[in-house]
Amino acid sequence: MFQGAAALNLDAKGRLAIPARHRVALAGSEGDLVVTGHPHRCLLIYPVGAWQPIRDKVLAGSSLEPRAAMLKRLLVGFAREERLDGAGRILVAPELRSFAELGKQVWLVGQGSHFELWSDAGWQKQQELMFGMGADILPPGLEDLAL
Repeated sequence: MFQGAAALNLDAKGRLAIPARHRVALAGSEGDLVVTGHPHRCLLIYPVGAWQPIRDKVLAGSSLEPRAAMLKRLLVGFAREERLDGAGRILVAPELRSFAELGKQVWLVGQGSHFELWSDAGWQKQQELMFGMGADILPPGLEDLAL
């Protein structure tokens, strides 16, 4: 399970060093993972095995239904398999960096089965939106959540 938020830096070539504690769980013994876009303009980083059923479900949607076609274009169209290098880094492709407006500082945010990768400005905006919701932060089904 991936959890926690870490401020990290992309290097000059657009590589991201995955924290050592997550490398094996995220990329497996072969070092492979999938990076794709998300509608909120962040990136998703999945272990290959966790991504495949999501990809298959998205691809099962009709290409003639506009929302399903848009979701395919985003999630599958941007999806790239990447491999960790010897230093535990992945390349974040230029088109993905542009899509998510990533600069040097980024945020790797655990989401259980995967990570989100946010620009610093995007992550700050998400936090402001969350704090601005006040008591309305709990979505339907979680009204009884006790922390």
